[in-house]
Amino acid sequence: MTEPKHLSSVSRRTVLAGGAAAGALALSGGWSRVLAAPLITVESLTIDVNGKAAKVFAVKGPTGEGIFAKAGERLAGAVLNASQAPAVMHWHGQIFAPTDQDRARPDGGELAPGGTDQVDFLLTPGTHWMHSHTLNEQQLLAAPLVTREADAGEAQDVVVMLHDFSFRSPEEILASLGGANAHGGHGAHGAPQPTPGMAGMAMPGMTHAGHGMGAMDGVGGGMMATGQNAGHMGHGMGAGMGGGMMAHANDVDYDAFLANRRTLADPEVVKVETGGKVRLRIINGGTATAFFISVPGLKPRCVAVDGSPCVPVEAEAFPLAQGQRIDLLVDIPAGGGAFPVLAQVEASPRRTGLVLATAGASVARVAETADRPQGLLDLAFEGRLSAGKPIAQRKADKVFPIMLGEEAGYRWTINGRTYGEASPFAVSPGERVEMTFMNPTTMSHPMHLHGHHFQVVGIGGRRIAGAVRDTVMVPPHMPVTIAFDAGPKGEWFLHCHHLYHMATGMMAVVKIA
Repeated sequence: MTEPKHLSSVSRRTVLAGGAAAGALALSGGWSRVLAAPLITVESLTIDVNGKAAKVFAVKGPTGEGIFAKAGERLAGAVLNASQAPAVMHWHGQIFAPTDQDRARPDGGELAPGGTDQVDFLLTPGTHWMHSHTLNEQQLLAAPLVTREADAGEAQDVVVMLHDFSFRSPEEILASLGGANAHGGHGAHGAPQPTPGMAGMAMPGMTHAGHGMGAMDGVGGGMMATGQNAGHMGHGMGAGMGGGMMAHANDVDYDAFLANRRTLADPEVVKVETGGKVRLRIINGGTATAFFISVPGLKPRCVAVDGSPCVPVEAEAFPLAQGQRIDLLVDIPAGGGAFPVLAQVEASPRRTGLVLATAGASVARVAETADRPQGLLDLAFEGRLSAGKPIAQRKADKVFPIMLGEEAGYRWTINGRTYGEASPFAVSPGERVEMTFMNPTTMSHPMHLHGHHFQVVGIGGRRIAGAVRDTVMVPPHMPVTIAFDAGPKGEWFLHCHHLYHMATGMMAVVKIA
């Protein structure tokens, strides 16, 4: 396991802006061995958000928040829960070898306050992250888990961790949505286990054949888009989907949006070199918020999504759903300057971000509200992506239709069931699996599969050779098909990465046996 060390003047360095109350996450360059015990510590702490104290969590490695390594290294050491709450850690984006998965405890397992755990697994290269798999993820219990690729080159790395923040507890937020907390704890390999203090949280499950599949018949246009706090329309979702339904986002009214735990009222300013290249590693750690990423004044090109390389693509704004990551490469002009990296909330003018600045550059204040709102995330950009390392082409051994559902009482389902109500999706190691997600609900759902990367192979019924990911956005009325090869034996979660959709039912298990 390696950690970055501090260097002041090198061509290849890593700048990790932000951090806990003390300031920057890390300023580092080069990658050298620094090992401490425990390797990872979950802490409770207080930070300042717009002049008000906020109690949150932090996940700290030997040099600050997060873990930073290089390809070929292992995450090996102790995990200590030094907070006052149980923690269930998920290593998001990690692919475990069969020999590693028992030592990795891939889907966590509850770690009581004061408890320790041991992990030991080969790190998956790319921009990944780690986060709680309970409601306290909302309280910033998350951190980068970045493993620098062997072919990353000389670009300066800047890690940007996005969060949506509320002074309310996640239990209060869920109650305001009208939902019941159904999120149980998760044992090794994803087997559900009771979690103290989480009783009454029902997590949804799924069945193999899509219940109510006919609800997709005639699904077409007529959807109306809205932004903040649109009402839920979970009654009788199967009927009348052809017109008049209102697609919406942002069902939680957040107090702030953070980039490396700071708002644009006091953003992190990251020093960059004139004429240099910067690789922005952007992680959407938001629990219920999708963003559009932009870098005004520069020409960013996407070189990886969810830690997997893609054929470079340029855009003015890049969509980033909950749980997703995007790597953007930018060239800093020889003349220098200051360049904001902005994350604007879907269907809203609100935004957060940080600033890249060369030595001596004047840094102007960036407003926390854009001139106009962004629209809803769609799959236009996704359709432009193609994998840098696609999976092999082969016929699917198993095909599963997956109907995402919305019911009264803020109950979110997969194939008409909530977590624990249905049998897992059963596959065998090495089988090629295809899943087609269909979404007749009023909201988009970022669907994440634990322990695997998949390729997006279909959008709207059209076959494509898309990006390799671990989380894909499924908008209303737009089917999305993914393909993957079943990995190690075990039970792996498949769920919506909107925390409150997952907590009230939209989660299932892929059982590999």
